[in-house]
Amino acid sequence: MISDPRFLLGADPELFCVNKDGKYISAVGKFGGTKQKPKPMKTKGFFVQEDNVSVEFNIPPASSDEDFVRNISIALEEIEQRAKAKNLFLSITASASFKPDQLRSRASRLFGCDHDYNAWNMGRNPRPVSDDFTLRSCGGHEHLGWLDKPRNPWLFVRWLDLYQACPMILVDKDQKRRELYGKAGAFREKPYGVEYRTLSNFWLSSPMLMKWLYAQATKAVDAYDAMPEYNLEEFQHPINACVNYGDMEAYNLLASKFDLQCPPA
Repeated sequence: MISDPRFLLGADPELFCVNKDGKYISAVGKFGGTKQKPKPMKTKGFFVQEDNVSVEFNIPPASSDEDFVRNISIALEEIEQRAKAKNLFLSITASASFKPDQLRSRASRLFGCDHDYNAWNMGRNPRPVSDDFTLRSCGGHEHLGWLDKPRNPWLFVRWLDLYQACPMILVDKDQKRRELYGKAGAFREKPYGVEYRTLSNFWLSSPMLMKWLYAQATKAVDAYDAMPEYNLEEFQHPINACVNYGDMEAYNLLASKFDLQCPPA
């Protein structure tokens, strides 16, 4: 078990639904809950909501990797049961094209209700736009809440890019999602800490990946605390190339300079 007294780790990942034929089905009207008013789940502290065509869940913040895995597993089990009651199945997919008949509701056409920010250019990210009207994506957003002291989110998120998002390209090969969301440095500052928005939902694929995510968050905190003013500016180009385009040459350069850990397959 890994536990770090400096932070708590929460998450609000998104999932698609498919029917028995593998067709992507909008979650609108099937799970309840909204961004403004998420719906409580059976277990206290857990919530579910519909976000565009996906179903999203919120877990209580965890103080260890085992707690993090347990919280994710509790939420997934309940949502899976709710999906099955509608003859649907959950799909851990980063991006997908939906048939027009699944995109008729107003909710299915609502993107980017709140802006997020880019830790590299220090600006606000534009609202998502894609030439493909049918393209939708799922994020694997994580929330770090500080227990010991605040940290500069603009600088800290760069370390999460390095230790989480860069190695993730080795196993998460989806690139379509980044037409909408998930470019390097995507985050929102929160009263308790930071919401990191770059990763897709791929890390939901296994408990080992969830534990890896927690371990890499710890590594990012270690690196930031060792050099709180260091901004990684000289590595901005390879980190952005690696995260945004899956550039393996950039990854290999970074791996030669830093201790990057490949996610478990």
